[in-house]
Amino acid sequence: MQGRIAELVARKRAGKAFSAEEIGEVVSGVTDESLTDAEVTDWLRAVFDCGMDGAETTALTHAMLHSGTVLQWPEEWAHLVVDKHSTGGVGDKTSLPLAPALAACGLKVPMISGRGLGHTGGTLDKLESLPGYRVTLSMDEIQDILEDVGCLIAGQTDDIAPADRRMYALRDVTGTVASNPLITGSIVCKKAAENPSALVLDVKVGRAAFMRTEEEARQLAESMITAGNGLGIATSAILSEMDSPIGYAIGNSLEVLESIETLRGAGPGDLEELVCVLGGILLAASNSAEDAEEGAIMILDALHDGSAFAKFQQMCIAQGADATLFESEPALLTGLGLLDASLNSTEVCVSEAGHVSSIDALELAQVALELGAGRKELGDVIDHGVGIVLEAHIGSELEAGEAWVTIYHRNSLAKELKQRVEGALTLSPEPVEPSSRIIDVLG
Repeated sequence: MQGRIAELVARKRAGKAFSAEEIGEVVSGVTDESLTDAEVTDWLRAVFDCGMDGAETTALTHAMLHSGTVLQWPEEWAHLVVDKHSTGGVGDKTSLPLAPALAACGLKVPMISGRGLGHTGGTLDKLESLPGYRVTLSMDEIQDILEDVGCLIAGQTDDIAPADRRMYALRDVTGTVASNPLITGSIVCKKAAENPSALVLDVKVGRAAFMRTEEEARQLAESMITAGNGLGIATSAILSEMDSPIGYAIGNSLEVLESIETLRGAGPGDLEELVCVLGGILLAASNSAEDAEEGAIMILDALHDGSAFAKFQQMCIAQGADATLFESEPALLTGLGLLDASLNSTEVCVSEAGHVSSIDALELAQVALELGAGRKELGDVIDHGVGIVLEAHIGSELEAGEAWVTIYHRNSLAKELKQRVEGALTLSPEPVEPSSRIIDVLG
């Protein structure tokens, strides 16, 4: 492709669209490394600066998908394979109860997830809080677990969308991450590699989200819906609020425990709502429920009748977790051994009475990062035990001197971190009515 990239870049900058064949050429060159980093970067910058239309974005996603392996499923249940993707948020442990709840309702969920780079761990980091849990599975293991259990949560294999790994690494170091076509291609190609019949996207909106405004989130959601549908996947999205933390727990082990509470029908209302709405959409899209409302009720029933929790246990054990963790009620009540006895805890109390009107999720997440709950750089080791547990949420009424947060930390807690937590809370003298996190449903 000597000189070809320069030609394509010039045409894009002149306002011309790429053909599917041209996009395929570029992605092939990315994958087989016949294109240099400089050439790929020039192409990425042209896309970043000039954009792509829906047909180009779908073609890009298709080419990235087929740069590697696409999982194949038995014909008798291939139509039941579904998944969900979230653009990420503070306390976002939705995948942990959602995948087992969907499996309990008869669907198959081969959830390929990632690690976190930022304030807290990703889904894989959370699950690795469970002793023995393996996130690296072979293709045969993925097939067997999905057949036997109905759900799994594992890491991306080297065979899945290799073009994305190189493109993402170059985007990261060249400041070309925030491009809707490139974001769409990166997200949807990895989910499409699971070969689902239906996909739902949870696009977060707010000060602790990648997309700060509803307009930005809506544009990204619509781009991903177009690409997913263009690949033959029934694709929907929700826009959900990400100003305050989801649930009460921030931190890896703490979020696993809250997920287990949700799987036992005793989780936070906002987390349960997200799980039910997302699950309901997928049940309807796979024709396993008459509509999303009926699907949401099916998910709620699975959370409350024990069937979702049973699937979670089966999944964890199939992926190597210690089976004794789930053998007794006392073990569950003491946190499955996840709560590190060597941790220190500090309560943060309010100085005056009031109603909680705002909690700055991003500030709490940054404190959690300083405690060790996330990664500042890719190679950082996560401390699974540390984190923050809220004792109140939007709408809660607090008395003067009452604790609203407990911080779990190593050694002594820096005064500056405690002050930052104190500043994350806003109280109102008047009662505050909490609202739904769901802003809109698209697709």
